[in-house]
Amino acid sequence: MSVIGKAAAIGGGVIGAGWVARLLLNGIDVSIFDPDPEASRKVGEVMKGARRAYRQMLPDGLPKEGKLTFANTIAEAVRDADFIQESVPERLDLKHKVLAEIDAHAPANAIVGSSTSGIKPSDMQTAMKYPERLVVGHPFNPVYLLPLVEIVGGKDTLPEAIDVAKEMYASIGMKPVVIRKEIEAFVGDRLLEAAWREALWLIKDGICTVEELDDIMRYSFGLRWAQMGMFQVYRVAGGEAGMRHFMAQFGPCLKWPWTKLMDVPEFNDELVDLIATQSDEQAHGLSIRELEKIRDDNLVAIMDALGKQNKGKGWGAGALHNDYTKRLAKLAKKPASKAAEKAKAGKPKKKKKG
Repeated sequence: MSVIGKAAAIGGGVIGAGWVARLLLNGIDVSIFDPDPEASRKVGEVMKGARRAYRQMLPDGLPKEGKLTFANTIAEAVRDADFIQESVPERLDLKHKVLAEIDAHAPANAIVGSSTSGIKPSDMQTAMKYPERLVVGHPFNPVYLLPLVEIVGGKDTLPEAIDVAKEMYASIGMKPVVIRKEIEAFVGDRLLEAAWREALWLIKDGICTVEELDDIMRYSFGLRWAQMGMFQVYRVAGGEAGMRHFMAQFGPCLKWPWTKLMDVPEFNDELVDLIATQSDEQAHGLSIRELEKIRDDNLVAIMDALGKQNKGKGWGAGALHNDYTKRLAKLAKKPASKAAEKAKAGKPKKKKKG
């Protein structure tokens, strides 16, 4: 397996800092560049939360953390990294500028991953001299706990780069899923967008409040999705006859005029105020940091519980969680530098320019 010897993070916002936390807590040195004067403080806050969550997963002790260095330039950050994760805001012009600079200064065989949540990699590759090493590595927040990463290659991405990226992400406890065709927003965000659009209408039309909508999700299908997902849940709902029976029974519902998915409520100040006010009430005075702690505690507990299923082998995210905590516990018993020593060759070669 291709492991990460030295990593670079470009962008230290919520997602970028989450990547930094996952990498550091796996014993990997990280060099980060973010022009925000508050970057050090913000990354530090995320690290506090991540350490707290990992101590719940590993009560016997954490691995020795990697070293975090704040670079003054992108060139300095990526100079000797074999894995680079870009997490700057979702503007194509900014992505082009940053990726071009990464491309100019990164080692030739470095894998470059972008955290973009919707931009196609082919559209980003146009700014790069060596586009064959770019992949989308789209995570979900909090990156240091949620294991899924969607990997998407562009038209110039080498298959070998996708393979190496998949191995690198897996080496830090993630569940890589390679998206078969390049589309905007990939798979996860397309599903979330569909639910989000419908939710906006339900709130705007006064059908329910934001708290009631969240309760409907978290006390019902949210629990089912956490351990089986959509299609396997519906297979079970079909009874002994399985998925074919479910499709035959509920397929006609697709023609009923329920959804407003193809229409969007006007996103005006009135709608924003309505949702923001209800959201403030739902929080009951809890700060964002307090809500983050509650979120992390719940995620660890859910993954721990899923890890005890299937006679202790784990089910779904729980099985991966068991493997990840065992790997971290093993890593905690040896020097973090060993991870760097395991970095091997076999990374994609540069494609010659004609």
